[in-house]
Amino acid sequence: MNHSDRIVRDPLVCGGAPVIKGTRVTLRTLLASLSDGDSIEDILRDYPTLTADDVRAVIAFAADSVREDLPAPKVVGF
Repeated sequence: MNHSDRIVRDPLVCGGAPVIKGTRVTLRTLLASLSDGDSIEDILRDYPTLTADDVRAVIAFAADSVREDLPAPKVVGF
């Protein structure tokens, strides 16, 4: 999923924190909800302006961020 179509940063919106495009809903808020065990359906109920693809974009963004930040694994001798 290409999350760049749905996630934006604007210094004038939420202090530049990444948000769902056209909203003030931060990725931090949505990731916290997911980590608390909320389902996509729960989140959509709480934030009716969002779509399931918006939430999936947040997950994809987080996954890409982790991939970029993880150090390369050490190779253990045989």
